[in-house]
Amino acid sequence: MDEQQFVRTVAERTGLGREEAADLTWATLETLAHRLSPGEARDLATELPEGLAEAVRRGTTDRIEHFGHKDSVRRVAERTMLKEEEADRGVRTVLAVLREAISEKEFTDLMAQLGTDFSQAVKPAG
Repeated sequence: MDEQQFVRTVAERTGLGREEAADLTWATLETLAHRLSPGEARDLATELPEGLAEAVRRGTTDRIEHFGHKDSVRRVAERTMLKEEEADRGVRTVLAVLREAISEKEFTDLMAQLGTDFSQAVKPAG
């Protein structure tokens, strides 16, 4: 999946415009990268198109931060100026599209580092 298709899918599923969806996607990937080890962030970036990989690289640090899904939503909302409900739907959507865009192994590794709080956020409703 290329970057345009990724962002288009996020836009369609969230009801946001393309520019807002692009900002949301970048903010989400950069925020989630703060939770990843440098090795996991590097592995994730290798499976993403260059523009999205850059967002992961920008968020990667040597010190893994510990925060949950709600705090990630707050951070994304602040960065994108979206309401928290929109940011929550957006973060969940970006994670769901990531599941489709990267290998199953990489998605499993990503979710293992993000933790149960994030895993619950991408479970289908029902």
